[in-house]
Amino acid sequence: MAVTARRGNGTRVSTTTRFKAFCTECRSKVELGAEALRLAVGRSRERTFYSFTCPECGAAVRKPAGERIVDALTGAGVSTMRLHLGP
Repeated sequence: MAVTARRGNGTRVSTTTRFKAFCTECRSKVELGAEALRLAVGRSRERTFYSFTCPECGAAVRKPAGERIVDALTGAGVSTMRLHLGP
């Protein structure tokens, strides 16, 4: 997602939101765009998480997402899935 911001001189610039994350497999610190992340929102905090594929090692990484992370990811346009039980 591109975000338009103003510089100190009043000119507008377009920036892309990037997120820093840590791969639990290869221990790399990676920077990801919104398109590389997925968010799953469950009925409770324990069932809400974000995931990504590490660009360094290819591992599937899944991490818990609290309220602040959910807000930041949804605000940046990260693909979001709502989890539910039953039909």
